[in-house]
Amino acid sequence: MRKVINPSYHNHTKALDHFILNYETEGEAYGNQDRNSLRLFKLDDKIVNAKSFKKPNAINKVVYKFFRKSKAQRSFEYANKLKALAIGTPEPVAFYEMNSGLLFGKSYYLSEQLNDDITYRELTTDFNIPNHEAILRAFTRFTFKLHEKGVNFLDHSPGNTLIEYNNGDYKFYLVDLNRMNFETMTFEKRIKNFAKLTIHKSMIEVMSDEYAKLINEDYDKVFNLMWQETQAFQDSYHRRRRLKQKIKFWKKYD
Repeated sequence: MRKVINPSYHNHTKALDHFILNYETEGEAYGNQDRNSLRLFKLDDKIVNAKSFKKPNAINKVVYKFFRKSKAQRSFEYANKLKALAIGTPEPVAFYEMNSGLLFGKSYYLSEQLNDDITYRELTTDFNIPNHEAILRAFTRFTFKLHEKGVNFLDHSPGNTLIEYNNGDYKFYLVDLNRMNFETMTFEKRIKNFAKLTIHKSMIEVMSDEYAKLINEDYDKVFNLMWQETQAFQDSYHRRRRLKQKIKFWKKYD
């Protein structure tokens, strides 16, 4: 077992070890368990969110062992980078890796559980949320802050930003951190980063308007590219789904 623990949690090492070694039988299941498993564990007056990443395939067992950092390690390190840049993300606690002989086994990322009010996803499904447009504009300013600080969050999608109302001074926190680049953000990369967020043209119009003001660019230029990238992502997403359904169909009768 390999582990790295946030120095402020070193005195809880035994408890954290216990959470991981008893992950499957203890803790409270949390959220969607389809791809990766999430469990909550009580630690003094805090709740720790432990994410167990899906066991990698045979090739990635070698890749993660010898050539590439695990998803858990990347999540932990990226969280620390975000904190250093004053970008919101739940406090990183630790990451663990369990190897099986010479091959990589499983990995876990632990962070403090955040009691958010909504995620960005709710903005896409409930347009009656109070101050909907104000929250959306604040989110756009948060995304601009990411871009200005050279953060390309590759999983900038509806479920991966937690939102706290904070009496109208909205606060945003990134989760699901393992896919991220730290790089200079060109205009094209900035606008493409909005592509996965919503299918609603009205939301694209608001975000384009706010972002155009922030970068001092023509609204039509920003909107046209943001809408084009959104549609391109949706087309690609639905093509992949249709292909997966066809493969499942043929496997069923193979």
